[in-house]
Amino acid sequence: MQTYLKAFGLSVVLAAPQVATAADLEVTHWWTSGGEAAAVAEFAKAFNATGNNWVDGAIAGSGGTARPIIVSRILGGDPMGATQMNHGRQAEELIEAGLMTDLTELAEKEGWADLVNPPALLDACTYEGKIYCVPVNIHSAQWLWLSHGAFEAAGLEVPKNWDEFVADAAKLQEAGIVPLAMGQQGWQQNLAFGTITIAVAGEEAWRKVVVDKDAETVMGPEYTAVFAAAANARELARESNVQDWNQATNLVITNKAGGQIMGDWAQGEFQVAGQVAGKDYTCLPGLGANEVLDTGGDAFYFPVNSDPEIQAAQMELASLLISPAVQVAFNLKKGSLPVRGDIDMSSANDCMQKGLGILADGKVLPSGDMALTADTQTQIEDLMAEFWTSDMSAEDAQKAYAALIEQAN
Repeated sequence: MQTYLKAFGLSVVLAAPQVATAADLEVTHWWTSGGEAAAVAEFAKAFNATGNNWVDGAIAGSGGTARPIIVSRILGGDPMGATQMNHGRQAEELIEAGLMTDLTELAEKEGWADLVNPPALLDACTYEGKIYCVPVNIHSAQWLWLSHGAFEAAGLEVPKNWDEFVADAAKLQEAGIVPLAMGQQGWQQNLAFGTITIAVAGEEAWRKVVVDKDAETVMGPEYTAVFAAAANARELARESNVQDWNQATNLVITNKAGGQIMGDWAQGEFQVAGQVAGKDYTCLPGLGANEVLDTGGDAFYFPVNSDPEIQAAQMELASLLISPAVQVAFNLKKGSLPVRGDIDMSSANDCMQKGLGILADGKVLPSGDMALTADTQTQIEDLMAEFWTSDMSAEDAQKAYAALIEQAN
């Protein structure tokens, strides 16, 4: 694919000075659940208030569904005005081909380097010293969401960590409740695996594997315990017959499932359902075992466009996305943490306050998207999809995972 991209031989068109003319700007993203739609509406409202027009290009499904469509359009000469992607290496080849707009001048003018926290988020938007995206939130995967109603129905106290949750599984099943809600998609299963890894094996082992690409650690005792725990979690999720992540979250909201391992974006679904953190549901960062969060999330890229009006609108949107008021409004709806370290988030709920506390303590990791290429991530997700939906042994999955890490770059 890289060779194919470079064959275009295009170079980045520098952003022109802003002009007064308003423009229609198509923005593609994959935020289509109830909570996500409420959040992205805050971006659209703020952008429309500038006199420009947000043309919503929502693509149903996960990022894995949306990204190939986004890339295909850019390669095919039909670029959108702006597009969501995740922090990390997903747009690397498009940048190399000169198909993404350089935002360095705007970023330096507005002092993004002094505002973005942690700095790794802006680093993930940087390629060969130039900035190509604006980070808009911090999303972490390491959360266990627990239904108070489900545990009450089973006559149980709400567990305080993963071990207690596993120990309660049998009584949940006796009460007709699915212990672990899990959507049948590789990215969700890989997210759960990564979260279990950090809780069971710890941060050091995770870094050796994901960041340093150390296949020997995968075959060591720490990861043997991880795969055993994942195999156990697979059994707890056997009756979770839903596809999408928000459908799994709904099982928790409606007390049909005891819990779900999912990123903090699940908070948006609880909020839309009118549920209150600490009263209707509990959140356990790091599964209550190891309170450390990865710092993944979303960023917006701006495909190169020769129209000066579109260029001006792109720069206006880029500036707006990271502005204080928009950061607060969007992230409160999204359930994510803001990328700015200088804004007031005192109105955030209990779960967001937990995340803000962990971030303030510096207990953070890079996301897998920052450390692994999109191709490697896809291969791992395919493996996890097979593992979670079959009787593949923990030992066989461990060997296959080690082989993927050994080949990763």
